[in-house]
Amino acid sequence: MRVVGLWPNPEKEQVRGLVRDLSRWLYARGVESWCPAELGEWASAGLACRPLGEWGAAEFVVVLGGDGTLLRAAKDLSGHGRPLLGVNLGHLGFLTEVEVPDVYAALAEFLEGRFVGDERMMLAAAVRRHGQEVARFQALNDVVVTKGPFARLVDLEAYVDGSFVTTYRGDGLIVSTPTGSTAYSLSAGGPVVNPNLEVVLLTPICPHSFFDRSVVIGDSSTVQLRVRTEHRDTLLTVDGQEGFQLEDGDEVAVQRAAVAVTLMRRPGWNFYHVLRGWQKGRS
Repeated sequence: MRVVGLWPNPEKEQVRGLVRDLSRWLYARGVESWCPAELGEWASAGLACRPLGEWGAAEFVVVLGGDGTLLRAAKDLSGHGRPLLGVNLGHLGFLTEVEVPDVYAALAEFLEGRFVGDERMMLAAAVRRHGQEVARFQALNDVVVTKGPFARLVDLEAYVDGSFVTTYRGDGLIVSTPTGSTAYSLSAGGPVVNPNLEVVLLTPICPHSFFDRSVVIGDSSTVQLRVRTEHRDTLLTVDGQEGFQLEDGDEVAVQRAAVAVTLMRRPGWNFYHVLRGWQKGRS
């Protein structure tokens, strides 16, 4: 039997009913649907709850929520290489593909193989303390080193492939993918980058300099950040969802991850169309 994964954001009000309806719709077409094991109480006709280790058997995964839910699914499922279909249940999203009223028509097409794969690069970040690795993360949007809640600055020595670039003094630094260029990096004054490009962006946050601007480097380079701070509230955040407290002297190495994420798109999908829609939504 064919298998499609359903990855819901359980905090969304309408998502439980939508999961039930989708599972029944799929089951009627000979497709079994899975949800994450921790949502076992959601099991119903045609819906099974399976641990992540088994999700490689799914043809693709339908992510029900918004961009944040899709970011989480991308990281948790990155080892399986399954395409993700984002269904937007919130505000306009850059990553999600369809709205709820269009989901059944889109699924009918995608089950017949009529879709385009939109591959997005990811980042891998490692934290070293006193020469030992103490944490490791993956990001689809960005890896951020930032000061804590108090108004104290952080100094970050930045290196690219071992060559010293500069010392960023300010509220922090964002290392982002092209996908992340429309997220925190954009809010900090960074450029919008077409996700087809394979580059990495360095965008300072509120720098105390007139000359610190975003720097774009190749995706094969490694960014190394050395933390210089006298206080203990400097943080590493990953896609705005994970956090790790940094100390003076810690080193953060960021490079392109060995895995990527494939987003499912309807034929004719265009990044600039999404960008225009986002701009209209703000006006």
